[in-house]
Amino acid sequence: MKFYRRLPSIKAISFDLDDTLYSNKPVMLSIEKKMATHFAHLLVSHQHLLPSSDLLPSSVNTLNRAFWDRFRKQALLNQPELVNDVVKIRLVTYCLGLKALGFTADIATQLAQQALDYFIGLRSDFTVPNSSKVLLETLSKHYPLVAITNGNVDTKVIGINQYFTATYHAGWQADGTLLKQKPAGDMFAVACKKLAITPKQLLHVGDCGRSDIIGALQAGCATAWLSCYDVGQPISVLPHVELSDITQLQQLLC
Repeated sequence: MKFYRRLPSIKAISFDLDDTLYSNKPVMLSIEKKMATHFAHLLVSHQHLLPSSDLLPSSVNTLNRAFWDRFRKQALLNQPELVNDVVKIRLVTYCLGLKALGFTADIATQLAQQALDYFIGLRSDFTVPNSSKVLLETLSKHYPLVAITNGNVDTKVIGINQYFTATYHAGWQADGTLLKQKPAGDMFAVACKKLAITPKQLLHVGDCGRSDIIGALQAGCATAWLSCYDVGQPISVLPHVELSDITQLQQLLC
């Protein structure tokens, strides 16, 4: 544990999810392989809907991240606001890719939704380390906890929702408002308002030097940077404290 700034008086804690409470890289690598297989089977079973069988990819490996990245970039060029919603951008990406393979717009939309549903099922199919659950349970006895994430993990499915008073996902909300992705301050502001605290009374814990640390600091919050996963962007400004292990929060705050 390293201190870079003096911590203010903390009244609540917010957590990033991916690569903060668990390692997300192996989860996504596994999902990527399963999605490639899913699309390969989907295309074979629906090849009769294509104008020509020559449009079918020659192997499962064709439908990898590089294939879909082209259409993700196209989706963002067409609708830049999609960058704030990982679910909608994935759906649009799938639609564009399937249309490029020769499916009609209606069929592409239908198959894209089926693929998205399959992805969402896979996305929260992993086990959170027990050490993280114990930490959350302990901290929740002393502070209100919230989750602030750019991703789409379902905290109920992964078994940690009971520790949070609220979970904020970037993207379009049920009331039609848009919460922009970190480092934008939207989710920090909403969380502080709901908690009835000032931003400096919120400690945000996350792994990404840009989304989590710059985002939280610009929102006026205190920050704890988790450096052990080496996945998020490195820090370019100093956090209040650096953690080599998430469980060090108990030592810091309890």
